[in-house]
Amino acid sequence: MRMAARLDAMRVEKYRGLTRKSGKRYVWTGKIRLDEHSLDIPTNWKKPRRVFVNSMSDLFHEDVPEAFVHRVWEVMAQTPQHTYQILTKRPHRMRRMLGEKFPYLLNVWLGTSVENRETLHRLDDLREVRASIRFASFEPLIGPVSDANLTDIHWAIVGGESGPRARPMKTEWVDEIAAECQRSGAAFFFKQWGGKNKKRTGRRYRGRFWDDFPEARI
Repeated sequence: MRMAARLDAMRVEKYRGLTRKSGKRYVWTGKIRLDEHSLDIPTNWKKPRRVFVNSMSDLFHEDVPEAFVHRVWEVMAQTPQHTYQILTKRPHRMRRMLGEKFPYLLNVWLGTSVENRETLHRLDDLREVRASIRFASFEPLIGPVSDANLTDIHWAIVGGESGPRARPMKTEWVDEIAAECQRSGAAFFFKQWGGKNKKRTGRRYRGRFWDDFPEARI
């Protein structure tokens, strides 16, 4: 929604998935738009890249047709030089859809978002998905997750909420995840403290930067 407001300030009259409402600020319509023209872009990149697929959307949203997800998979299969990271809040659909229908791709990392204790169940679905790397994004972390089980999860990303109405992230919540990473062997990546001014709060945790990445698995 904040991006929509920025586009409004830039006087952009059309943008994917956004529309003006009664001449006021842009709002998200809730409609899913399939960007067919972007599918082949990775095939034109000469050098290997790390690609965050659907950074502002969810590939496993209920309104995304399975046929379109297949097309995304085909492009990722055709470009093994790139590493693709797919994050979803719907790991239950990802688990059901992938099953035996989609090929296992070494260059595709699959993850789910976990914001608090109420969303920890998503990790159970993620564990059932075959992937070279399975990762959990604890961002924005808005509550304790002391019961998080990162067994068979290879990477944990932690970050606080940012923006004008950002809810604070407590140090003990981060401690719980860091301790679980140590127990399970998951790589620990601390992204930011967030808040109203994320540059000021920075991204140091316990006196240092934590930029660990997982090792690729077969």
